[in-house]
Amino acid sequence: MIAQIGLTVLLLWVIAYAWAEHLRAPLIGTMAVLVAAAGLYFVWLPAHASWLAAFAGIGRGVDLILYIWLVISLIMFLDLHLKLRSQTEVITALAREIAITNGFRQKSPTVE
Repeated sequence: MIAQIGLTVLLLWVIAYAWAEHLRAPLIGTMAVLVAAAGLYFVWLPAHASWLAAFAGIGRGVDLILYIWLVISLIMFLDLHLKLRSQTEVITALAREIAITNGFRQKSPTVE
């Protein structure tokens, strides 16, 4: 019972935070709310997770939840990696443009 209460508090905090941030990133906020709500459902009804796992051919409900969590985490890491790589390319192009622009200014003759 203590674990259920602790997990409920944490998942409710995730729901509140995701809902507050969903205006910045609507898809991420909505997905976080849905995943946390599913987490609440399985925290309070773990037999349903076991039934769903058995239906999917996995031994226990906890295993199913861990597999799903692993897939979600890998997708998020890939998404963050791609965004970081894109940002790095934009910064590199911007720095290159600034360097070229400043290089032309320094080489141009000054009128005194």
